[in-house]
Amino acid sequence: MSACVPARADSARTKHVHPPHSPPPGGPRRFRVAGADVSAAIAVFLIALPLSLGIALATGAPLQAGLVAAAVGGIVAGRIGGCPLQVSGPAAGLTVVTADLIQQYGWRTTCAITVLAGIAQLGLGCLRVARSALAVSPAIVHGMLAGIGVTIAVAQLHIVLGGTPQSSVPDNLVALPAQLANLHPADVAVSVLTLTLLLLWPRLPGRAGEILGKLPAALIAVAGATAVAALTGLRLPKVDLPSWSSHALASLPEGPVLGLVAAILTTTLVCSVQSLLGAVAVDKLVSARPALTGRVKRSDLDRELLGQGAANIVSGSLGGLPIAGVAVRSSANVAAGAVSRNSTMLHGVLVVIAALLMVPALELIPLASLAALVMAVGLKMVSLNHIRTVTRHREVLVYAVTTCGVVFLGVLEGVALGIAVAVGVALHRLTRTRITHDDMEGVHHVHVRGQLTFLAVPRLSRILHQVPPGADAVVELDGSFMDHAAYETLQDWQKTHTAHGGSVDITGRRPGTRLSEPAEVDGCRCRPWTPWRNHQCERPPKAPASGTDRQAITARTPGGSPGAKTGPNARGATGTTGATPASGATDEPHGHELARGINAFHRNTTPLMRRELARLAREGQQPSQLFLTCADSRVVTSMITSSGPGDLFVVRNVGNFVPLPGEESGDDSVGAAIEYAVDVLKVRSITVCGHSGCGAMQALLGADPGGARTPLQRWLRHGVPSLERVPANLDTGGEDRARPRLAGRAPADAAERLCLANVVQQLEHLRAHESVARALDAGDLELHGMYFHVGEAQSYLLSEDADGGVFELVRETNPTA
Repeated sequence: MSACVPARADSARTKHVHPPHSPPPGGPRRFRVAGADVSAAIAVFLIALPLSLGIALATGAPLQAGLVAAAVGGIVAGRIGGCPLQVSGPAAGLTVVTADLIQQYGWRTTCAITVLAGIAQLGLGCLRVARSALAVSPAIVHGMLAGIGVTIAVAQLHIVLGGTPQSSVPDNLVALPAQLANLHPADVAVSVLTLTLLLLWPRLPGRAGEILGKLPAALIAVAGATAVAALTGLRLPKVDLPSWSSHALASLPEGPVLGLVAAILTTTLVCSVQSLLGAVAVDKLVSARPALTGRVKRSDLDRELLGQGAANIVSGSLGGLPIAGVAVRSSANVAAGAVSRNSTMLHGVLVVIAALLMVPALELIPLASLAALVMAVGLKMVSLNHIRTVTRHREVLVYAVTTCGVVFLGVLEGVALGIAVAVGVALHRLTRTRITHDDMEGVHHVHVRGQLTFLAVPRLSRILHQVPPGADAVVELDGSFMDHAAYETLQDWQKTHTAHGGSVDITGRRPGTRLSEPAEVDGCRCRPWTPWRNHQCERPPKAPASGTDRQAITARTPGGSPGAKTGPNARGATGTTGATPASGATDEPHGHELARGINAFHRNTTPLMRRELARLAREGQQPSQLFLTCADSRVVTSMITSSGPGDLFVVRNVGNFVPLPGEESGDDSVGAAIEYAVDVLKVRSITVCGHSGCGAMQALLGADPGGARTPLQRWLRHGVPSLERVPANLDTGGEDRARPRLAGRAPADAAERLCLANVVQQLEHLRAHESVARALDAGDLELHGMYFHVGEAQSYLLSEDADGGVFELVRETNPTA
């Protein structure tokens, strides 16, 4: 077999038998836990302990049930689940569901429902339908979590004020005025202290804040409030953990069959969707993390569903709360550097140890402190970022209906309402098609916005027949789908219209939308980098029948922008009216060129770039390089570097100068850009790019020292040091090898020689800037020189280790080699 043939993908699973004369293999491999997993487990445990107690308090379940669920979620779901770094346990998203079940059926039946929901999850995992759960609209999921968060916050507010919550949000809101009039100062004080510590602990300033900030804010908030309450002797309701011997376990479910089925389905749905979405989110967090010593596999969603089902069966059987993947703990696990599922399992073991050995310490925690902690968690579930996202995607109605349904009706009812509204919105978008007709300078434009289905055929046919026979028409399809009925309608109308002497140009936002090429236009052969004057997509003017008609002919484009009248005053005309420039471009005012270019961008490029630009708008600019080049219109930085939006921070000026810092010789504009790029944007490199045929270099060579001091002449003084690097009497036959030069050939003329020297000189000017010098000393910045030959379309990079500087040609390489 050739050495170039890749190994089989399953070769790693081949069993290797040791040679017969070698020593026998050692005993079973010892179980080892990486140090990163140990530290991550401790961090997650410190977060899970107070939250588990708080969620149990919010549901009305025995407080020990929260500890049971946390331990089982860590050990069972952590061992069996398909997402190694996701931490499972009692989740805030299940609080409302569990509280309703406890109030309606009692605690033991709720445990039985949890077991049956786990069995349902096992069945779904065996059917391998985990991916289908992700088809639920994110607006519904976010709305459900927001509704649950509001319900939690309103209920826990009563405990914060020293009272007892009611069974529903409306009842809690009605009872709130009376509770405010009868609040308990001790409970309020402990709650305020908890919230204050929870808010301020991550924001501690200085070095001490950086070190102490590694401790979980939730743990510090509860521990601080507990310590203050104990030291001051406040009389408050506190955690009561009864003996494990009296711990309530699951029993046979009791209640109406339909109600129990609905409860099981609700618990299964909420647990499964939250866990699967959490697994996907954990994968994103892991992929964004720096490279690790151990590789973390991507989530197996079907296996994760099996793990969650097994954990719920065990938790319900042992008298624990329902279990799901928890975002807060999973994020902490990834951020702490966990590399395997051992961190999740070890955190569950630590919860078991705490539940058995730390009971006296846990019983010192005031209930008001736990309620304040859970209330803060509930408020965070109403995410402003999620609201902005659904608003941007025009799904705020689905989000609002789901949230209100969960708050006022219940989780299952709210999700059902959200799904119904989401389906209605999708159908509305599918059937909502806007068709408009405009007459612009004799060209009839029919613009179709939306999906073109059979439902829109009557309107489309009516609008198309408004185009007069024999007229020029442009049909713009602004959508991504067209069914067969709409296709036939367009094609039949196009044939009929062209048969009566008219012309039809059908364009779309995606390649391949054009139904057929018009007879008068040979298709649009333009590309994004085609200069305006070389565009081939304009319609050539028709030959006039007479001299009088020739005066009134105007050139038009398929995009609808009218051109200027041809004649002696037209740009590029030779005096013969009706002549078309050789390039095929239509003579028109320069403003129309710009508008036409913007129109082409909106039509062709915007649909492809909208998602990427939206991401850049959210995240802000994070360029890796400052690119300083000339303002020459022929130097298109993104074209010659194959870069896209967000890659380069570009500064352009006449001559690509970097003025020296200083009050007399400096320039605040360029200096400010350099300081901003280095100190704020943290760019990793700066490139100074010169180019052939630079007008600034030619002006420097022919500058008159005694001439008038115009703004351009004052600016060109920044190039005098470059001019001094190249003596005017340098003999080209015996070129000084210490001068900047191109590899393989001598500079073509004095202007090119000066252009090369100018790049080297401006790099020296860069080093004189304080921010650049500081970053260079720290090893955080690199400087590069570049020369672009416009006529050859070739780029040269300055070699750093050459005397005087040699610009090496950037060779073409095979990217697949």
